[in-house]
Amino acid sequence: MAAFCRDCLEDVPERAARCPACGSPRLVRHPDLARLAIAHVDCDAFYAAVEKRDDPSLRDKPLIIGGGKRGVVSTACYIARTFGIKSAMPMFQAKKLCPHATVLPPDMAKYARAGREVRALMLDLTPLVEPLSIDEAFLDLSGTERLHGRAPAKSLAAFARRVEDEIGITVSIGLSENKFLAKLASDLDKPRGFSVLSRREAPAFLAPRPVTFIWGVGKATGAALAREGFRVIADLQRADETDLIRRFGAEGQRLARLARGEDSREVSPERETKSVSAETTFEGDIAAFRELERTLWYLSEKVSARLKAKELAGSTVNLKLKSTDFRIRTRAQSLPAPTQLAAKIFSIGRELLEREADGTKFRLIGIGVSSLASPQDADPADLVDRRGARDKAAEHAVDRLRAKFGRAAVVKGLALDED
Repeated sequence: MAAFCRDCLEDVPERAARCPACGSPRLVRHPDLARLAIAHVDCDAFYAAVEKRDDPSLRDKPLIIGGGKRGVVSTACYIARTFGIKSAMPMFQAKKLCPHATVLPPDMAKYARAGREVRALMLDLTPLVEPLSIDEAFLDLSGTERLHGRAPAKSLAAFARRVEDEIGITVSIGLSENKFLAKLASDLDKPRGFSVLSRREAPAFLAPRPVTFIWGVGKATGAALAREGFRVIADLQRADETDLIRRFGAEGQRLARLARGEDSREVSPERETKSVSAETTFEGDIAAFRELERTLWYLSEKVSARLKAKELAGSTVNLKLKSTDFRIRTRAQSLPAPTQLAAKIFSIGRELLEREADGTKFRLIGIGVSSLASPQDADPADLVDRRGARDKAAEHAVDRLRAKFGRAAVVKGLALDED
């Protein structure tokens, strides 16, 4: 099997332009189709796709999911992206690019339901499903050919069709021998894509691309690598792995191997959630405590929202910082009781940050909670400090307002200091 039709799953001649059986032009061709079994599945513009599914009047309109003027874009549909709108773009900038776009606040409960439905169809293919987020996952279909009566590639195409028919959204699929290449492949033909990238062809495919093409290498890391003479992946391929390790530590070894398309990580099935976190990589390195503090508040609110959406609470706060030399600092502090509240998470995170803000320039900051528990145990009333109960009630009231009117309806804390 070197080629097949994604719509009817029939094998087709390698040079065919359309499927002889059903006439579809949606064909997949690759000499290794029959043996590859590691996939990355990514829902296309997930939040926007769910909203368009539920409101057909939005189907042909540019749609942005995100906060108000002070917020950012969570997801932009593919029509909106033609105007240059991207995820994480400030909302005021997105509205300038496309003033007539429809803007909706995120409905995380709705998206979580759709995500669970997609996950259930994944588990019909294989128990080896490793979720990365609400709308994407790695799958290992090794050994499933006898179970499904067809090669993993065809099972994945059938899965994509089921998602469209039963859930009403679309997915893009990348297929390879390993997770790194599968994830790259899934981005090559969006939306409704199905791309194949084998280990054999990976070095030539990767060589001319910028180092930022590698997962985990953002603008700041890319700039640091460029200063060392590594601008494109071919530069990393030519480098000695030992030298890269000497310069960049464990990150150097990771870069050396991924540059050659090597990735030995296995697909790990879904496990119990052990922590909830959020982090961001800065466009430029930051040392100033005030700037770090402002970002920490924003991330604390994100973690709080995720805890509430997942119906979890945590009693250990974890701070993560990555300096310009790629060294990671992690600090943790326990609470007397689990919490869901952004203010508590931020308060502890800020204490930890104060101890680390010693003039070092950081390229990444993250905050999270672990030691998870039921929300019923979260933020108990304090007979001595009554303010805690008032803070809890106030924060939940803010959550209700934002759910109804959007994130911009209430701007809290350090967010008021934004320019």
